[in-house]
Order: sequence, then C-alpha cells, then structure tokens
Amino acid sequence: MTDPIAQTPQRYDRTTVRLHWITAGLVVLLWLLGQTIDWFPRGDARVYARSTHIVLGAVLVVVVAWRIYWRATGGRRLPTTELGRLRAAATVGHFLLYLLVVATLLFGLANACERGDNIFNLFRLPAFDPDNRALRGFIEDWHGNLADALLILAGVHALAGLVHHYVLKDRVLGRMGPGG
Repeated sequence: MTDPIAQTPQRYDRTTVRLHWITAGLVVLLWLLGQTIDWFPRGDARVYARSTHIVLGAVLVVVVAWRIYWRATGGRRLPTTELGRLRAAATVGHFLLYLLVVATLLFGLANACERGDNIFNLFRLPAFDPDNRALRGFIEDWHGNLADALLILAGVHALAGLVHHYVLKDRVLGRMGPGG
C-alpha cells in the first residue's frame, strides 16, 4: 500500500496555514474574553471589553469567509491519512468545526443586535427587541453554548493532531505548521 502523504505536497499553502492559525487564535481569544466580560466593572471598562469581543468577532467573520472562499477556490487540498471510520470522523469533525464557528458567529451577531450594544462609546448597534428578556436569554445561552461546543471540538481537533504527531508519528501535524 502506498503512502498518500508521500505522493502529494507535504504542506498546506501559506494562506491556508495562516487562516487556520488566525481562526484558532481568534476562537480561543474570543472564548476567553466572552468568559470574562462580566468580570469588568460596569461602565466604560465593560463597554470596551464587550466592544473588543464584538469587533474581534467581526474580524473572525471576515477571516472565516475568506477561509471558506480560499478553501473552495485556491487552497491546496491534501489527502486525508485516515481510512474508513477515522476518515469519516475527520471529515465530520472538520465540517462540524466550520458549522460551529459559523453558528457561533451568527448567534453572536444576533446577541449584539438584540442588546443594541454600545461600541467603544462611539455608536450603538440597532437593537431589534431590547426589552424582550426571554429572547435575549435564549440568544445569549445559544451563543455561549455554541462557543463552548466549538472550543471543545477544537480541543479534540488539536488533540488528534498531537496523536498523529506523537503516537502515529506521521507528518499530519507538520502539514499545518509554520514555514513552507
């Protein structure tokens, strides 16, 4: 049996690698900030923390849109190293990562608009139903739950990369590493 990795380029292209790591960094940073926003005292400190979370979320929207576009049009595709059920799990896992990040971003946008958030004391987002506490709670809960699920799945994804590197000792992790 031939090694599919040995017959193809060894690394993803630079754009794909950069978009992957920017996405990962933003997801972790946004999750951490989302967990700590309420630690900031009410007033400007919390407005700036929430504004930073919203602006970074908007940056992630752009990065994810670019990433999806790049993957569909220009990114280097490398074959999976798994067979059978592991290949199916990898495919489903990647699909779920994309689905969760998009869903989390959509609920984040809905959350900011439901509240009519103040952005750095410069302007307010239009509030579509600010007095509806039930809707606000529903949107906040789903945004938070999706973000938690995204972080957990991203952790499983990272763990799978480490298993490839340290247990299976293949070159899968290096395909998304720096350089190239």
